Amino acid sequence: MNRRTFFQKMGLGGIAVAAGTACTPHAYVDKHFNISLGKYRIPKLRLSLDRIVKETVGLRPFRASGPRLDCEMLGNKTIVHNYGHGGSGWSLSWGTGNIARQKVLATGERTVAVLGCGTVGIATARLLQESGCEVTIYTKDMPPNVTSNLATGTWSPASRVCDPAKATPALRQVWEEATRFSFKRYQFMLGLNDIACWVDEYNVYPDGIPAKPDAGSGAEVFDIPGILPERVRLTAREHPFRADYVTRRSNMMFNIPAYLHHHLSSFMLFGGKVKIREIKALEDIDELPEKTVVNCMGLGAKAVFNDEELTPVSGQLSCLIPQPEVQYKLITKGANLIARKDGIYLGGNGIVGNWDTTPSREQTEKVVTVLQKLMAEMRG
Repeated sequence: MNRRTFFQKMGLGGIAVAAGTACTPHAYVDKHFNISLGKYRIPKLRLSLDRIVKETVGLRPFRASGPRLDCEMLGNKTIVHNYGHGGSGWSLSWGTGNIARQKVLATGERTVAVLGCGTVGIATARLLQESGCEVTIYTKDMPPNVTSNLATGTWSPASRVCDPAKATPALRQVWEEATRFSFKRYQFMLGLNDIACWVDEYNVYPDGIPAKPDAGSGAEVFDIPGILPERVRLTAREHPFRADYVTRRSNMMFNIPAYLHHHLSSFMLFGGKVKIREIKALEDIDELPEKTVVNCMGLGAKAVFNDEELTPVSGQLSCLIPQPEVQYKLITKGANLIARKDGIYLGGNGIVGNWDTTPSREQTEKVVTVLQKLMAEMRG
């Protein structure tokens, strides 16, 4: 071996050793490192009353027997009902809208009126357009001045959808049909301007497994195994909370302002019309030029159609300034939080039969106190 060959080999060997030394930490890093670290990276809320920028009270249209999805005649007009979803309007809107669409198409009419411009009305109108109908929405208000803007915006297809004591097999069948259709529809929206996305959802109960919720609590009445990933109970080493019972699952969340804007804009882009017109009585419906009308009025249907079963369930939300790093939903005793693009919404109450939409500062303070304690006791 001559000098030139020797130094060439030594040089290449040195480079290899140096490269190996530099790359080894990256090449052999524990592949579970980020997963293991993630259990401590549930960001805390910057939570104080002065960061609450908005308080609202929304009214959920609850019917003990479940949503009304039948038809009735008003003179020569066909009224297709699609209202009374309780806390499930956002989740079920496409599914019950599809049921209403089938009933409309059975009439043979292709010029249709839709009453109401909330999430149920807009979804129904878009589905009718997809079937070739000419649709006009008649509404007292448009987003953001509708009840749908005051919702939490997460996938909850059986939240206060009915009174479990009055849940019939027929209702369960209709609910499942609507739920499956809606879930499939929402999968097409994922990745579209963040109007729908998947987030982690945590149930955190410091005192152990929570008692079975009562019928009026807003808990899910029905369930379809396999729709969502299963809820997993975490061990103490897998979460940063000081709590005996913590679970996690993936759930869908809706960016309400962007969602309503997108679908209402699409409705008008495809030739739909929106007319500001309050419907106060059956005579107002009778005056409409369309012979087929879909009633998506929510609580507005109570007086117009004399629905004694329909009642409000009020729920207050307090909006916290957004934190980009907080992107999860959390439920605990007496409070919950939902981190959306437009704010972090804090809630936790539901008052059956309450029509008052005046926010209570006391309710905000109660929820903030519960969550402050939870955050203060978090490890890390």
